[in-house]
Amino acid sequence: MSRQMAFLIFYSIVLLIYGSVNYYIYIRGMQAIPSGTFLKTLFPWVFWILVATYVAGRTLEKIYLSYASDILVWTGSFWLAAMLYFFLAVVFLDIIRLVNHFVPFLPAFISGNYEKTKLYVLSGVSISVIALIVLGHINTLNPRIKEISIHIPKDANGMTELNAVMMSDIHLGTLIGNGHFEKIVEKVKTINPDIIFLAGDVLDEDLEPVLRQNIGETLKRLHAPMGVYGVMGNHEYIGGAEQAYNYLVSHGLKIIRDSVVKINDSFYILGREDRDKHRFAGQERKDLNEIVKMVDPEFPLILIDHQPYYLEKAAELGIDLQLSGHTHHGQLWPLNYVTSAIYTLSYGYGKIGNMHAYVSNGVGTWGPPVRVGNKPEIVNLKITFGK
Repeated sequence: MSRQMAFLIFYSIVLLIYGSVNYYIYIRGMQAIPSGTFLKTLFPWVFWILVATYVAGRTLEKIYLSYASDILVWTGSFWLAAMLYFFLAVVFLDIIRLVNHFVPFLPAFISGNYEKTKLYVLSGVSISVIALIVLGHINTLNPRIKEISIHIPKDANGMTELNAVMMSDIHLGTLIGNGHFEKIVEKVKTINPDIIFLAGDVLDEDLEPVLRQNIGETLKRLHAPMGVYGVMGNHEYIGGAEQAYNYLVSHGLKIIRDSVVKINDSFYILGREDRDKHRFAGQERKDLNEIVKMVDPEFPLILIDHQPYYLEKAAELGIDLQLSGHTHHGQLWPLNYVTSAIYTLSYGYGKIGNMHAYVSNGVGTWGPPVRVGNKPEIVNLKITFGK
């Protein structure tokens, strides 16, 4: 099967699910609105326009990037988050209705005034979802600095400690723009790091919004004495890996692609290409075995791999610290339960054998500019070396 056909099938499935979920919400919304009211006439127009905005905005971005496409993408992105919580609310209410049908337990003042009850419930759910989205958006605008202490029991040629910053999933583009990124850079400066690690998805697919906002000038301000090192994530590959790579390195980042860099003759950084390289570029990334052969294992080994798969293999090969992102830890509760089921480590610090691992939930967002149930983070790694 060709990659174009695979993409077509994938996006067809996504659109089918998207349409089905929205139709389910729409039917329940229409049933809750009293007949003969103006709201009953207005609701279908407002609802389906909201449903169409994200797809329309992303499509228009590729044809003609403009303020119109920005408005559509922003509106549609907020709708994605609202859709999730409206869907969960409708499922929950349908379960209550089903149980009450077989085992009546709702009080008479609810079941007796069914038309009024439906309207009150619709109003209550709508207000709650809007409030949740607003608070979740405010949450995304205020990343925290999270400090983690890690000891690697190897000599680092006289270096005893390293003050590092690690970030993942910034997703620079239409939604995470220059203004927000400038605030992130200023927070990083307060840590005064020796080195900065970027664990992929610095860019959010399309490069055009980044170019339009000249975000590269802000990227240049992301500075550390030992350098800023990163890897490619799946979103750099979705948007075009070579264009993303050229843009990032031309603005001060050192992107490691299935290779290694020795820092200060003290420790190694091993950087892997993204796991989805084959899907988007038609090429396989190097096996980790091959990359490990490039280093002297007597020195500390720090691996940056965007997606936190196969942590056990990295531990077996002698990696001392793996840094990853990608999961967003679901970004929107309760999707964190899904990512926790998929990954050995969906978020935070873990120890696999003798290897330390840290998976960040990211400092930016993908899709909705909303976080519910977790905070965006800049990770301050306090690493010590020596026996």
